[in-house]
Amino acid sequence: MRSLFVIGDSISIQYGPHLKRMVEGAYRYDRKRGEQEALADLDRPAGANGGDSSLVLEYLQKEDEKGARYDLLLLNCGLHDIKTDMSTHSIQITAEQYRTNLEEILALTSRMAKETVWVRTTDVVDRIHNERSQLFFRYHRDVVAYNEIADQVFGQRDVPILDLYRFSRIFGESAYNDHVHFTEEVRRLQAAYIAGFLDSHLKEGD
Repeated sequence: MRSLFVIGDSISIQYGPHLKRMVEGAYRYDRKRGEQEALADLDRPAGANGGDSSLVLEYLQKEDEKGARYDLLLLNCGLHDIKTDMSTHSIQITAEQYRTNLEEILALTSRMAKETVWVRTTDVVDRIHNERSQLFFRYHRDVVAYNEIADQVFGQRDVPILDLYRFSRIFGESAYNDHVHFTEEVRRLQAAYIAGFLDSHLKEGD
């Protein structure tokens, strides 16, 4: 049985238990560790929360040095990259640095994982997020722009791209239970969508 390892933000932490159950028997599920630490503050990248692309790159570099290898790596970063300071309006990771980080991440995963799947970043509704968040802004336009960068980086290398962005938008504004995270039902549906993608695109032995 192949292993499935997940590196992602708090969105992946929340759909993770559903996904683990749905892929049981097909994959041995694991993820970046420290879920309790991450769940204590979903906006702060700690523990299982992969954080922005610089943090994901740093994590993978350390794991590569340890000799970590994956059968299938489910990978995402983006929501932390587009955090925008409320005072200076500066973005946490510029678009140029995001592209560079993703290119370096891909260079690492090409040798660390037998197969990598990139998960497109889920959307932000400006009004909902920026009225409810007390720490930083996020904007829909940046989600779109950074997803386009990732599409280019991973698409050019024929890495499968799972469009969780488009899938999650189907459920509209009622899908959110806070500024950016989803209700339990939407998390379950996201997991089912991912499991179905893995089943149809990455059958064992292909």
